[in-house]
Amino acid sequence: MTLLQPSSGPAEEPEREPVTPFGSVRYALRVLESAARHRDGVCEETISREAELPHVRLGHLLRMLCREGYLSRLEDGSYVVGEALVLLGSGVERARALRERLQSTLDELRDTVGAAVYFGRYQDGELESAQVADGPTTPAVNQWVDFRSAAHATALGKCLLSQLDHDRRADHLARHRTPRLTSRTITDKRQLLDSLDRQPSTVPVLDLQEYAVGTVCAAVPVTAGSAVSCLALSLPVTEAHRLRKAAELLSERAAPVMLSLAL
Repeated sequence: MTLLQPSSGPAEEPEREPVTPFGSVRYALRVLESAARHRDGVCEETISREAELPHVRLGHLLRMLCREGYLSRLEDGSYVVGEALVLLGSGVERARALRERLQSTLDELRDTVGAAVYFGRYQDGELESAQVADGPTTPAVNQWVDFRSAAHATALGKCLLSQLDHDRRADHLARHRTPRLTSRTITDKRQLLDSLDRQPSTVPVLDLQEYAVGTVCAAVPVTAGSAVSCLALSLPVTEAHRLRKAAELLSERAAPVMLSLAL
């Protein structure tokens, strides 16, 4: 089998229908199921029929899946399951493959949004900042207080807490103090719970110098099954005017992370 570069595939199709990250993941799983049923390769028309997807939306998903290594395009134009998907489903290798896949995606997001990017999750009753992608021109925030003890003051922490039900949020805050880290930090637990209750799931969570003076942050949820996780970014306050746009872009590009967690 001779493989083509992903750019030789449906990337030539210029127009596409916008779709949310959540929708992209759902449809991407359908596409992968179709490819898995045809081990010798499946054409775009068959995928479109089996996944019940129009060609405009399918073209966008095929580009993303080839770019992420979940699909490979053969010389005859058909598609087969890619190496990344095989590794993620290989038991012992899955944890390592998932970490490497997430890091690669975070690195791409860092370059796309022009900011340090973080992946965080809430597991076993505690916040964990699992991975970060930063660089010389996109430095990570100085973690002067452990993120696990600062969920009340960080966009990453508040985004994770906002995905919990009220009782689990209250339990977390009962186990953790809410010290004032800057003059903007919310320290009143009732006020914090009220703000989390009002947080729309479709709106990025912001940290405007609540954790560290001179730094602004934003976070968006990453939903895959029962997992509680999120993507976040940080910028120097001098670039605060870019925060909302960067957060929106982060949300738009969250699909590969959601897909990795869903597989």
